[in-house]
Amino acid sequence: MINDMIKKAEHELNDTFDYMDSIERITQERVLNAFAANNVSQRNFAPTTGYGYDDIGRDTLDKLFAQALECEDAIVRPHFTSGTHAIYTALAGLLEKGDTMLSASGAPYDTLLSAIGIEGDEYSSLVRMGISYKQIDLDKDNNIDIDAVLAQLAADATIKVVYFQRSRGYAWRESLLPEKLASVFSEIHKAAPNVCIVIDNCYGEFTCAHEPSYYGADILIGSLIKNPGGGIAPTGGYIAGRHDLIERISMRITVPGMGREVGSYAGAYTPFYQGLFMAPHVVNQALKTAALFAKLFETLNLDTMPKSDAVRSDIVQSLRLNNEEAVISLCKEIQKVSPVDSFLVTEPWDMPGYSDKVIMAAGAFIQGSSIELSADAPIKPPYIVYIQGGLTYSHGVIAAKRVLEKLKDIF
Repeated sequence: MINDMIKKAEHELNDTFDYMDSIERITQERVLNAFAANNVSQRNFAPTTGYGYDDIGRDTLDKLFAQALECEDAIVRPHFTSGTHAIYTALAGLLEKGDTMLSASGAPYDTLLSAIGIEGDEYSSLVRMGISYKQIDLDKDNNIDIDAVLAQLAADATIKVVYFQRSRGYAWRESLLPEKLASVFSEIHKAAPNVCIVIDNCYGEFTCAHEPSYYGADILIGSLIKNPGGGIAPTGGYIAGRHDLIERISMRITVPGMGREVGSYAGAYTPFYQGLFMAPHVVNQALKTAALFAKLFETLNLDTMPKSDAVRSDIVQSLRLNNEEAVISLCKEIQKVSPVDSFLVTEPWDMPGYSDKVIMAAGAFIQGSSIELSADAPIKPPYIVYIQGGLTYSHGVIAAKRVLEKLKDIF
């Protein structure tokens, strides 16, 4: 019965899958062109030590990411521990004492709350450094409230960064489609030419034909253990965008006066290059996995976000379940069908950086990798599970089958 459900779902998703394949071809060609334009060769993969002067692997990787993400410049470093680390670094490099950061897409992801200073009073938070924070929630239709944004810009000349979170975090909303933000970016730049538009691009890279930079964003930030690492990059993050802003941020990454001229990496750069090359295909596999889960859960009359046939802007699939038991059971089943640590039993716990207990299923080759199939959920009503990733669509199909077999009685 479940096999028949999956076959029927796949048949009904044919047009959706064809569209996803078309996006992969567009983004794969852009990435391939970037490799050719930057003359990537074996010498780019060699490790360096010490100060890292004239590190051709590092410098070429920066150029490669910049072109692949449709930006003027980029900084790509294994030393970023997470997307949150890269975002904080970029904001700290762009903002100074007396400046204000305006979040135009509501509250940022949970792990950024302490880093910015919205919650707690941690040393070196943006607020502790004299930077103010303001927030505008999405409107009733979960769109950017551009009128409110423009009103804030007109009223407060200290706003230097307008921040957008592309993915939904732990919110029940659609992710932000870059092309739909084009007019928003244009109006912001027209109203405040000196304001920098910063995008948390995590989970979104290569899901659409173009990145937010193509439509006017100034800075994009993301993690290499999500989409752009292709499931191969072992760590790291990137900051990409306007050249002058990247140069400014580079002084925060190392030391003012040295910036990006220093910084070695004693491990081979190969997985970062190969991961980027593989990223468009791996992202496509994750998107198809997400669409399949959505279709199957819609068959069970459960709420999904986005819908199975939606045009997607990230790899995350939200599923609204009926109770805490279903949430925990689903995550445990995802853990069981993982290639790594399948024998572990995942349980809710007080994870650092999160305000509620969270359960996470992530049997991944790269610890915390969200481009590999994983699931997580805060343990609170309305009991939403967030599924993301999948290095291969076949793994996604098998996982969906096991989840339905396990939870059919609960549903």
